Amino acid sequence: MVCSRFLSILRVTTCVTGFLACLSGVSFAQQQPDILSERSLPAWNDGPAKSAIIDFVKRVTDKNSPDYVPPAERIATFDNDGTLWSEQPIYFQLQFAIDRVKQLAPQHPEWKTEQPFKAVLDGDRQTLAKSGMEGLAKLLMASHAGMTTDEFAEIVKDWIQAARHPRFKRPYSELVYQPMLELLEYLRANGFKTYITSGGGVEFMRVFAEEVYGIPPEQVIGSSIKTKFEFRDGQPVIVRLPEIDFIDDKEGKPVAINKFIGRRPIASFGNSDGDLQMLQWAAAGDGLRFCLYVHHTDEKREWAYDRNSHIGKLDKGLGEAKKNGWTVVDMKNDWKVIYPFQK
Repeated sequence: MVCSRFLSILRVTTCVTGFLACLSGVSFAQQQPDILSERSLPAWNDGPAKSAIIDFVKRVTDKNSPDYVPPAERIATFDNDGTLWSEQPIYFQLQFAIDRVKQLAPQHPEWKTEQPFKAVLDGDRQTLAKSGMEGLAKLLMASHAGMTTDEFAEIVKDWIQAARHPRFKRPYSELVYQPMLELLEYLRANGFKTYITSGGGVEFMRVFAEEVYGIPPEQVIGSSIKTKFEFRDGQPVIVRLPEIDFIDDKEGKPVAINKFIGRRPIASFGNSDGDLQMLQWAAAGDGLRFCLYVHHTDEKREWAYDRNSHIGKLDKGLGEAKKNGWTVVDMKNDWKVIYPFQK
């Protein structure tokens, strides 16, 4: 994948730089701040957002700074949909569910008359939207449950490889934000541990998160359905059940962070009101904190939406960001490119 190749190149470049520094008698630790501040984040335009990121990282990593934070406490949490990759015209995981229902339809003739399945098969987005959370839950249970965790991972992997976005005609995994890929790598190079904390399904994201973002599965937190252990054909398996276990959105995000990470993040990144509580939780900790909202303002290269959007609504969050001095990224003006394939 494009983004995967980018991460590999960046890691190799970092290693080579360290090697050359050793040859010259200067340690990589001494070289690192200059390299990271001046040469990293090339997809970011110079401006307040980029400067705020670099200033924060410098202050929390400089042992002589009063804001210094030990590496073990350098936790950064990222929303996924709309923060690390796009979320329009519908959440990508919902598109996966729709495609999966269509694939399973021959085995379920009753879906031809049963909502919301009929709406999916008819391509009736209005009726599907009117089905609300109850209808969405039915779709998710039908498309996400009834198989083992390994089987589900293979289904998602096949979809990621085959499905194409309706506007860009590219794999969904290529609709990741180049500036955010650079930011993830920049933070990790400075001793941060990066986590995904998303309303999306945790086992859905774990299939691609490490290859696409460099974030291993154990650092992915998301919504989940219930599972159980059993034997099938003499082999132990984990089976996915058609029951919601946990929704990792809004108030659920700080709860999940506390439960699964055990440390309050010192930096948190989102794009919608669904991320507000996560940013509030991060901001309320002791010491220097950094909160950032990605504001979708680029209708030409991506989309422009905020307060009135049914997807990724950003209303209260904008007010909170202004009141609290959080960083707001203006995609149109702050990012040189949106996606890796636009470079």
